[in-house]
Amino acid sequence: MMEVIIVDDEPAARRAVRECCEREPDLKVTGEYGDARAALEAIRQQPPQLLFLDIQMDSMTGMELARSLDPLTLPLIVFVTAYDHYALEAFEVSAVDYLLKPFDDARFKATVERVRRRQQAAGGFDRHGALATLLEQLESRVRLRSEAQPRVLAESGSRMHMLEVSQVELVEADRNYVRLTIGRDIFHARSTLQQAERSFQSQPMLRISRSCLVNMRHVKEVSRTPRGDFILVVAGGTTVTSSEGYREPVRQYFERLKLAPA
Repeated sequence: MMEVIIVDDEPAARRAVRECCEREPDLKVTGEYGDARAALEAIRQQPPQLLFLDIQMDSMTGMELARSLDPLTLPLIVFVTAYDHYALEAFEVSAVDYLLKPFDDARFKATVERVRRRQQAAGGFDRHGALATLLEQLESRVRLRSEAQPRVLAESGSRMHMLEVSQVELVEADRNYVRLTIGRDIFHARSTLQQAERSFQSQPMLRISRSCLVNMRHVKEVSRTPRGDFILVVAGGTTVTSSEGYREPVRQYFERLKLAPA
Protein backbone atom coordinates (compact mmCIF):
# COMPACT_ATOMS: atom_id res chain seq x y z
CA MET A 1 0.00 0.00 0.00
CA MET A 2 1.41 3.38 -1.02
CA GLU A 3 0.66 6.33 1.21
CA VAL A 4 -0.24 9.41 -0.83
CA ILE A 5 -0.26 13.15 -0.13
CA ILE A 6 -1.97 15.59 -2.52
CA VAL A 7 -0.86 19.23 -2.69
CA ASP A 8 -2.87 21.66 -4.84
CA ASP A 9 -4.35 25.05 -3.99
CA GLU A 10 -7.49 24.32 -6.03
CA PRO A 11 -10.08 22.25 -4.08
CA ALA A 12 -11.58 20.82 -7.28
CA ALA A 13 -8.16 19.63 -8.44
CA ARG A 14 -7.45 17.97 -5.09
CA ARG A 15 -10.82 16.25 -5.22
CA ALA A 16 -10.17 14.94 -8.75
CA VAL A 17 -6.86 13.39 -7.71
CA ARG A 18 -8.32 12.00 -4.47
CA GLU A 19 -11.24 10.34 -6.26
CA CYS A 20 -8.87 8.74 -8.77
CA CYS A 21 -6.67 7.49 -5.94
CA GLU A 22 -9.66 5.98 -4.16
CA ARG A 23 -10.30 3.79 -7.20
CA GLU A 24 -6.80 2.29 -6.97
CA PRO A 25 -6.56 -0.56 -4.42
CA ASP A 26 -2.93 0.10 -3.48
CA LEU A 27 -3.16 3.88 -2.95
CA LYS A 28 -4.12 5.38 0.42
CA VAL A 29 -4.52 9.17 0.67
CA THR A 30 -3.13 10.19 4.06
CA GLY A 31 -3.32 13.93 3.56
CA GLU A 32 -4.26 16.71 1.17
CA TYR A 33 -3.24 20.33 1.38
CA GLY A 34 -4.16 23.58 -0.30
CA ASP A 35 -1.27 25.43 1.32
CA ALA A 36 2.20 24.42 0.15
CA ARG A 37 3.99 25.45 3.32
CA ALA A 38 1.66 23.44 5.54
CA ALA A 39 2.13 20.51 3.15
CA LEU A 40 5.91 20.78 3.37
CA GLU A 41 5.81 20.59 7.15
CA ALA A 42 3.52 17.55 7.06
CA ILE A 43 5.69 15.78 4.47
CA ARG A 44 8.80 16.38 6.56
CA GLN A 45 7.12 14.89 9.60
CA GLN A 46 5.60 11.88 7.84
CA PRO A 47 6.93 11.38 4.29
CA PRO A 48 4.54 9.55 1.94
CA GLN A 49 5.60 7.10 -0.74
CA LEU A 50 3.84 9.14 -3.43
CA LEU A 51 3.26 12.88 -3.75
CA PHE A 52 0.89 14.53 -6.23
CA LEU A 53 2.21 18.09 -6.43
CA ASP A 54 0.77 21.09 -8.26
CA ILE A 55 3.46 23.18 -9.94
CA GLN A 56 1.81 26.60 -9.79
CA MET A 57 0.68 27.68 -6.31
CA ASP A 58 0.52 31.08 -4.66
CA SER A 59 2.56 30.77 -1.46
CA MET A 60 5.23 28.39 -2.80
CA THR A 61 5.60 26.74 -6.19
CA GLY A 62 5.70 22.99 -6.53
CA MET A 63 9.28 23.27 -7.70
CA GLU A 64 10.26 25.18 -4.56
CA LEU A 65 8.52 22.61 -2.38
CA ALA A 66 10.23 19.73 -4.16
CA ARG A 67 13.64 21.34 -3.65
CA SER A 68 12.89 21.64 0.08
CA LEU A 69 12.29 17.91 0.60
CA ASP A 70 14.77 15.68 2.40
CA PRO A 71 16.71 13.65 -0.21
CA LEU A 72 16.82 10.68 2.18
CA THR A 73 13.02 10.40 2.39
CA LEU A 74 12.15 11.74 -1.05
CA PRO A 75 8.81 10.35 -2.26
CA LEU A 76 7.97 9.54 -5.84
CA ILE A 77 6.55 12.78 -7.21
CA VAL A 78 3.87 13.27 -9.83
CA PHE A 79 3.70 16.90 -10.85
CA VAL A 80 0.21 18.14 -11.69
CA THR A 81 0.00 21.15 -13.98
CA ALA A 82 -2.39 23.07 -16.17
CA TYR A 83 0.57 24.51 -18.08
CA ASP A 84 1.66 22.41 -21.02
CA HIS A 85 4.66 24.67 -21.68
CA TYR A 86 6.45 23.25 -18.63
CA ALA A 87 8.90 21.14 -20.66
CA LEU A 88 6.71 18.08 -20.41
CA GLU A 89 9.14 16.00 -22.41
CA ALA A 90 11.52 16.32 -19.46
CA PHE A 91 9.18 14.22 -17.34
CA GLU A 92 9.45 11.32 -19.73
CA VAL A 93 13.09 10.68 -18.83
CA SER A 94 13.07 11.68 -15.14
CA ALA A 95 12.24 9.91 -11.90
CA VAL A 96 8.88 11.65 -11.76
CA ASP A 97 5.79 11.79 -13.94
CA TYR A 98 3.23 14.48 -14.67
CA LEU A 99 -0.51 14.92 -15.06
CA LEU A 100 -1.76 17.67 -17.33
CA LYS A 101 -5.05 19.16 -16.14
CA PRO A 102 -7.71 18.18 -16.94
CA PHE A 103 -6.78 14.51 -17.00
CA ASP A 104 -9.00 11.47 -17.44
CA ASP A 105 -9.06 8.08 -15.73
CA ALA A 106 -6.96 6.48 -18.44
CA ARG A 107 -4.16 9.02 -18.07
CA PHE A 108 -4.25 8.71 -14.28
CA LYS A 109 -4.06 4.92 -14.45
CA ALA A 110 -1.10 5.13 -16.83
CA THR A 111 0.67 7.44 -14.39
CA VAL A 112 0.01 5.12 -11.45
CA GLU A 113 1.34 2.15 -13.42
CA ARG A 114 4.49 4.09 -14.09
CA VAL A 115 4.78 4.96 -10.40
CA ARG A 116 4.39 1.29 -9.46
CA ARG A 117 7.19 0.27 -11.82
CA ARG A 118 9.48 2.92 -10.42
CA GLN A 119 8.71 1.94 -6.86
CA GLN A 120 9.59 -1.67 -7.63
CA ALA A 121 12.85 -0.54 -9.25
CA ALA A 122 13.64 1.90 -6.44
CA GLY A 123 17.28 0.86 -6.30
CA GLY A 124 17.77 1.18 -10.02
CA PHE A 125 18.02 4.95 -10.28
CA ASP A 126 19.08 8.03 -8.33
CA ARG A 127 15.67 9.51 -7.48
CA HIS A 128 17.09 12.70 -5.96
CA GLY A 129 19.54 13.27 -8.79
CA ALA A 130 16.84 12.75 -11.41
CA LEU A 131 14.54 15.18 -9.61
CA ALA A 132 17.30 17.79 -9.40
CA THR A 133 17.94 17.48 -13.14
CA LEU A 134 14.23 17.82 -13.90
CA LEU A 135 13.84 20.90 -11.69
CA GLU A 136 16.78 22.55 -13.43
CA GLN A 137 15.15 21.89 -16.80
CA LEU A 138 11.78 23.21 -15.65
CA GLU A 139 13.23 26.36 -14.15
CA SER A 140 15.30 26.97 -17.26
CA ARG A 141 12.15 26.75 -19.40
CA VAL A 142 10.33 29.13 -17.06
CA ARG A 143 13.17 31.65 -17.34
CA LEU A 144 13.19 31.42 -21.14
CA ARG A 145 9.44 31.91 -21.28
CA SER A 146 9.56 34.86 -18.91
CA GLU A 147 12.00 36.57 -21.27
CA ALA A 148 9.45 36.35 -24.08
CA GLN A 149 6.74 38.96 -24.53
CA PRO A 150 3.58 37.06 -25.44
CA ARG A 151 0.46 38.86 -26.62
CA VAL A 152 -3.25 38.31 -26.12
CA LEU A 153 -6.24 39.31 -28.22
CA ALA A 154 -8.93 41.35 -26.44
CA GLU A 155 -11.88 43.53 -27.34
CA SER A 156 -12.64 47.18 -26.61
CA GLY A 157 -15.83 48.57 -28.07
CA SER A 158 -16.24 47.04 -31.50
CA ARG A 159 -12.54 46.52 -32.15
CA MET A 160 -10.09 43.76 -31.34
CA HIS A 161 -6.66 44.67 -30.00
CA MET A 162 -3.41 42.77 -29.64
CA LEU A 163 -2.11 43.46 -26.14
CA GLU A 164 1.36 42.88 -24.74
CA VAL A 165 0.80 40.89 -21.55
CA SER A 166 3.62 42.82 -19.87
CA GLN A 167 1.51 46.00 -20.16
CA VAL A 168 -1.61 44.57 -18.51
CA GLU A 169 -1.95 45.78 -14.93
CA LEU A 170 -5.00 43.86 -13.76
CA VAL A 171 -6.94 40.77 -14.84
CA GLU A 172 -10.39 40.47 -13.28
CA ALA A 173 -13.17 37.95 -13.71
CA ASP A 174 -16.33 39.36 -15.31
CA ARG A 175 -18.90 36.56 -15.74
CA ASN A 176 -17.89 34.69 -18.93
CA TYR A 177 -15.11 37.18 -19.64
CA VAL A 178 -12.03 38.63 -18.05
CA ARG A 179 -11.47 42.37 -17.83
CA LEU A 180 -7.94 43.56 -18.66
CA THR A 181 -6.78 46.93 -17.39
CA ILE A 182 -4.01 48.94 -19.03
CA GLY A 183 -3.83 52.42 -17.57
CA ARG A 184 -7.29 53.91 -17.98
CA ASP A 185 -8.21 51.53 -20.81
CA ILE A 186 -10.38 48.45 -20.26
CA PHE A 187 -10.44 45.43 -22.56
CA HIS A 188 -12.46 42.22 -22.44
CA ALA A 189 -11.59 38.68 -23.50
CA ARG A 190 -13.80 35.62 -23.39
CA SER A 191 -11.98 33.48 -20.85
CA THR A 192 -12.03 32.23 -17.31
CA LEU A 193 -9.62 33.71 -14.79
CA GLN A 194 -7.82 30.37 -14.56
CA GLN A 195 -7.30 30.29 -18.33
CA ALA A 196 -6.09 33.88 -18.28
CA GLU A 197 -3.63 33.04 -15.52
CA ARG A 198 -1.98 30.55 -17.86
CA SER A 199 -1.66 33.17 -20.59
CA PHE A 200 -0.04 35.60 -18.14
CA GLN A 201 2.33 33.16 -16.45
CA SER A 202 5.36 35.02 -17.86
CA GLN A 203 4.42 37.95 -15.62
CA PRO A 204 4.64 38.18 -11.81
CA MET A 205 0.88 37.83 -11.37
CA LEU A 206 -0.41 37.73 -7.79
CA ARG A 207 -3.92 36.49 -7.09
CA ILE A 208 -5.40 38.74 -4.40
CA SER A 209 -8.95 37.36 -4.51
CA ARG A 210 -10.97 34.71 -6.32
CA SER A 211 -11.67 37.21 -9.09
CA CYS A 212 -8.55 39.38 -9.41
CA LEU A 213 -4.95 38.95 -10.57
CA VAL A 214 -2.49 41.82 -10.24
CA ASN A 215 0.65 42.25 -12.35
CA MET A 216 3.10 43.15 -9.60
CA ARG A 217 5.35 44.94 -12.09
CA HIS A 218 2.78 47.74 -12.14
CA VAL A 219 1.99 48.09 -8.42
CA LYS A 220 2.97 51.56 -7.18
CA GLU A 221 1.45 51.75 -3.70
CA VAL A 222 0.48 49.24 -1.03
CA SER A 223 -1.49 49.92 2.15
CA ARG A 224 -3.74 47.96 4.51
CA THR A 225 -7.30 48.25 5.72
CA PRO A 226 -8.14 48.15 9.45
CA ARG A 227 -9.07 44.47 8.95
CA GLY A 228 -5.63 43.74 7.51
CA ASP A 229 -6.54 43.35 3.84
CA PHE A 230 -4.14 44.85 1.30
CA ILE A 231 -4.97 47.84 -0.91
CA LEU A 232 -2.94 47.94 -4.12
CA VAL A 233 -2.71 50.90 -6.48
CA VAL A 234 -1.39 50.12 -9.96
CA ALA A 235 0.37 52.47 -12.38
CA GLY A 236 -2.80 53.61 -14.14
CA GLY A 237 -4.39 54.66 -10.85
CA THR A 238 -6.82 51.76 -10.39
CA THR A 239 -7.18 50.52 -6.80
CA VAL A 240 -7.97 46.92 -5.84
CA THR A 241 -8.26 45.24 -2.44
CA SER A 242 -7.33 41.71 -1.43
CA SER A 243 -9.98 39.44 0.03
CA GLU A 244 -9.85 37.78 3.44
CA GLY A 245 -9.23 34.35 1.96
CA TYR A 246 -6.08 35.57 0.17
CA ARG A 247 -4.81 37.83 2.96
CA GLU A 248 -2.10 35.44 4.16
CA PRO A 249 -0.60 34.54 0.74
CA VAL A 250 -0.51 38.25 -0.16
CA ARG A 251 1.15 39.07 3.16
CA GLN A 252 3.77 36.37 2.59
CA TYR A 253 4.44 37.71 -0.90
CA PHE A 254 5.19 41.18 0.42
CA GLU A 255 7.26 39.78 3.29
CA ARG A 256 9.57 38.19 0.73
CA LEU A 257 10.04 41.58 -0.94
CA LYS A 258 11.26 43.31 2.20
CA LEU A 259 14.94 44.17 2.40
CA ALA A 260 16.90 42.15 4.93
CA PRO A 261 18.38 44.14 7.81
CA ALA A 262 22.07 45.01 7.58
